Amino acid sequence: MRRWMALSIMALVVTTTAFAQDSQLRRLTNGDDAKAWEAVGRLNIGGTGFCTGALIAPNMVLTAAHCLFDKKTGKRIDQGQVEFLAGWRNGRASAYRNVKQAVVHPDFVYAPRNGTSSVGNDLALLQLDRPIRNGTIRPFSTQATPQRGAKVAVVSYGAGRSEAPSLQELCSVLALQRGVLVTSCAVDSGSSGAPIFMVQDGEVQIVSIVSAKAEVEGKAVSLGTSLGAPLAQLQAAMVAQQSLLAGRLGPGMRKDTGAKFLKP
Repeated sequence: MRRWMALSIMALVVTTTAFAQDSQLRRLTNGDDAKAWEAVGRLNIGGTGFCTGALIAPNMVLTAAHCLFDKKTGKRIDQGQVEFLAGWRNGRASAYRNVKQAVVHPDFVYAPRNGTSSVGNDLALLQLDRPIRNGTIRPFSTQATPQRGAKVAVVSYGAGRSEAPSLQELCSVLALQRGVLVTSCAVDSGSSGAPIFMVQDGEVQIVSIVSAKAEVEGKAVSLGTSLGAPLAQLQAAMVAQQSLLAGRLGPGMRKDTGAKFLKP
């Protein structure tokens, strides 16, 4: 995660039992352990840091919007400086892709000192330069927000574990507040954009994206952006931007792979 947050959520009751039931982070260093999570990858961002992202379509990666902003200047980072490394571990990735288009949620405001005001919209969608059609890398489906008390899991990269993803198989949804999912999942610097999963009808689905780390009553928690309506709005913004580009090029014209998109 590229920033840290301190948060006081007065309405949230955190019990030691909820945290005691959590599993520990487990490093996915070999092929057997990591096989089911190959669609989670590391996002290298402008040579200044990294986040986590996950495929939700062969050419689409879902991550946190704040990953696309320079924390010093507050300016958008050019998507041409972002690379997705699917299944990155031990110096190798199952697939390498550049990003040709990036869209942040229309209501997201980058303000690292502004508390949780934008966590509810902290989503970005990245279109890859080429789809990933590898039989072992299968995009995840998404699902609306789980209920409080639901058991979830998270796969992420982080400080001190940037060379392989880590899985926490069991953590809990502690609260839902204004589109923000508060969980007991363990996250760290570099975990921004990491998918939070829930098993629904035997299928592993993404239900939230890690936005920040916070603290409640002395306990470390993670804040995630709920999907559902925010994701639908983000996908609509991506379609609108694609249509805008197509209109500029005109019928029959080919898009230059080096084309730059306007930034909001």
